[in-house]
Amino acid sequence: MGNSESKHEKFIRIAEARTNKIVGMIRLLGNCSNQRTYEYTKEDISKIFNYIDKELKSARIKFEETQDKEEKFKLR
Repeated sequence: MGNSESKHEKFIRIAEARTNKIVGMIRLLGNCSNQRTYEYTKEDISKIFNYIDKELKSARIKFEETQDKEEKFKLR
């Protein structure tokens, strides 16, 4: 039986699964905010979220660059 899944269908399947996994991990990270169980500084929190923000921006740029590559140069 051949695989009739289109590239877009494959993207949706993989992107949804990965997005849900990431969101789940972010929620788990949020559980670390319980100060009865954990001790942390504002600097710790800044490092964590600065790193996450940097990685999100990097991932987004990859998608935007893909869009730009499809454009063709024209003088008019």
